[in-house]
Amino acid sequence: MEWITTTLRTYPELAVFLSLAVGYWVGGKTFKGFSLGAVTSTLLVGIIVGQLGITITGPMKSFFFLIFLFAVGYGIGPQFVRGIAKDGLPQAGFAVIQCIFCLVFPIIAVKAAGYDLGSAAGLFSGSQTISAAMGLSTDAINRLGLPVEQSGRLLSNMSVAYAVTYIFGTIGSAILLAQILPRLMGINLEEACRDYEQHYGMSTESSTTGIAWHEYELRAYKLGNGNCALNKSIGEFERQFPGHKVFVEGLRRNGALMEASSSVVLQLGDIIAIGGDHAAVVTYFDDKSCYEEVTDKELINQPVTGQDVYVTNKQVNGKTLEQLAELADAHGVFIRRIKRGLAGTEIPVMGKVTLHRGDVVTLFGLDKDVKRAAKELGVLDVHSTTADVAFIAGAIVIGALIGAAVIKVGGVPITLSTAGGALIAGLIFGWLRSIHPTLGYIPEPTVWFMNSVGLNVFIAVIGITAGPDFVAGLKELGISLFLWGIFATTLPLVLGALLGKYVFRFHPALLFGCCAGARTTTAALGMINEQAKSTVPGLGYTVTYAVGNTLLTMWGLALILILS
Repeated sequence: MEWITTTLRTYPELAVFLSLAVGYWVGGKTFKGFSLGAVTSTLLVGIIVGQLGITITGPMKSFFFLIFLFAVGYGIGPQFVRGIAKDGLPQAGFAVIQCIFCLVFPIIAVKAAGYDLGSAAGLFSGSQTISAAMGLSTDAINRLGLPVEQSGRLLSNMSVAYAVTYIFGTIGSAILLAQILPRLMGINLEEACRDYEQHYGMSTESSTTGIAWHEYELRAYKLGNGNCALNKSIGEFERQFPGHKVFVEGLRRNGALMEASSSVVLQLGDIIAIGGDHAAVVTYFDDKSCYEEVTDKELINQPVTGQDVYVTNKQVNGKTLEQLAELADAHGVFIRRIKRGLAGTEIPVMGKVTLHRGDVVTLFGLDKDVKRAAKELGVLDVHSTTADVAFIAGAIVIGALIGAAVIKVGGVPITLSTAGGALIAGLIFGWLRSIHPTLGYIPEPTVWFMNSVGLNVFIAVIGITAGPDFVAGLKELGISLFLWGIFATTLPLVLGALLGKYVFRFHPALLFGCCAGARTTTAALGMINEQAKSTVPGLGYTVTYAVGNTLLTMWGLALILILS
């Protein structure tokens, strides 16, 4: 044990890796649906390791934190800009007010309890589950010009307060938004989502617009006497199946293959290749008197593919799936999945759901149809393993240089800090990529690494540094801090839910998704979706998450400026 202690003190980077290893392992465990998560686990393990008296110097903490903040901005940039600029404005406005509540009530708690700046920053970050805010609070505290010993004590108290308040901040938020508040407000989440789905173009069994994902079938049929397809154009034939998309993907006439264009009129004896969802094919084409299924390998042996498409076309931006389904390029294409934002929030496939730049859409159908539709939507989502490191480093430098500038207002130095600058750089460059997809490609696993590991290295260093003072701080603050954390977590969510229902008048299916997004609590969204048995609440999550993630992180700086 003595040898291990000496080694960790000599090579402090090993202490960081140890904290990450145990933290991620513990954070990945669940008990009755609850998990501490990697961030809290890494912090607690770092505190335990820090009891060995390990000193970490150098820029490691700041380096990884800048990487983390840039990744956050990069991932939410398109949704943030869209929410502020255009159709997401009501949700963005709601998120701003919700975030103000999230700042005001922790300040009230701090003033009432008489906590110091470090405890205030930790209480805010923990109760609002915004770990990133601790980085800006740390920068702000270090800029106050306090004696080193005093700054160290404040930063230690910050870790204590964060660890004590984070658990209820996570569990309490999820239970409040998914179970308690819906009941108190008389909202049945399952019924609300079912109503939303039916109103916006998705029934419980299939899409009423026929563009949802289903099991794909491709079969060949010969048209006999009395067939309802005879003497109709292919376009007319395809439009006569309510609630489903059925496509003629190939045509053989008199033994020769023909192009199956929409204007071609079907004739007796034609053999047609029918593509569509399994339910439609079984329902409409198993009538042996009208359709004789035949074996025509050449006709039906067409490559079927699924492709992820990154939406970039400004002509598509803001259009509903119903509108897009009417385009000629949508022929033969099914939408399997839509993902939006940094968290990859899955958006339900419904007729009145709109697509936006930066969305990733999974298309399915014949290879020729998918390629044609992909070209109309944007570009194929490249699954390269190589990140544009020059783009990442250059963007961080530009943002950090701007953030490092200090402006004095009434003698008070105001600055975004390098961390705030990196976040804003991520927002801007992430949005630019949604317009110019060839600019600054970062693979999704790399974004995850920057986001998760970047933050947790920062958290591990905080825990190791604060370790020696943690126990004393916990004894001093104790149960009162936990109770004030409940206060700071609960009140903003209650007021936010009331605001969303009675002022912004959000649909009940979206209301709690909006609240979860503004508070950036993904755990709560998961529980809300589980209660609702639907992914519809995710439609209220993406814009509010983008705004909330940005503002709550910046509040880490604002909190110290206000209280100091």
